[in-house]
Amino acid sequence: MWIYEKKLQYPAWVESCDLRIAKLLFAQYGGPDSELSAGLRYLSQRYNMPIPEAKAVLTDIGTEELAHWEIIGTLIYKIIERATPKQLEEASLGAHYVQHGRDLYPHDASGVPWTAAYIQAIEDPIANLHEDLAAEEKARTTYEHLIQSTNDRGVIETLSFLREREVVHFQRFGETLRLVQEYLDRKMYY
Repeated sequence: MWIYEKKLQYPAWVESCDLRIAKLLFAQYGGPDSELSAGLRYLSQRYNMPIPEAKAVLTDIGTEELAHWEIIGTLIYKIIERATPKQLEEASLGAHYVQHGRDLYPHDASGVPWTAAYIQAIEDPIANLHEDLAAEEKARTTYEHLIQSTNDRGVIETLSFLREREVVHFQRFGETLRLVQEYLDRKMYY
């Protein structure tokens, strides 16, 4: 288990009310490669990992992804909290406002609601870890696209932190894959 401290892992801050980037940030809030999808994927896959180290990595990274989900949610909320309904409509967030107000709801940048179909757990630790490696690379790429889509220095710094964490997660999953492969390839003597 973990202890929740009432502070973000990284201080999400924004300089402007860029509703265009708020809409795009929903890709990482409720899209197929979002922090929500990653967190739930890893926390679901951890049970069938054959070694304690792999279970621990999936638990740690899955939990951290949920902390990242909170950072993305905070960024979005800080941008939209003072926007008028007319401004939200002009930024193509009108449907979101009508259905959810300024509350956050997990959907992608196009407004498609999050679905459990975005995640996979197949009971094959090698297949799951390969999927996890790919998920981290897709998230890193998404962060790079988001960074290129804004001029808000605060948003860029926050997204840069999150992008770097994806790189670290990729490395940890690579190490975990090696450990699991070594474990599964070892000779059994009776």
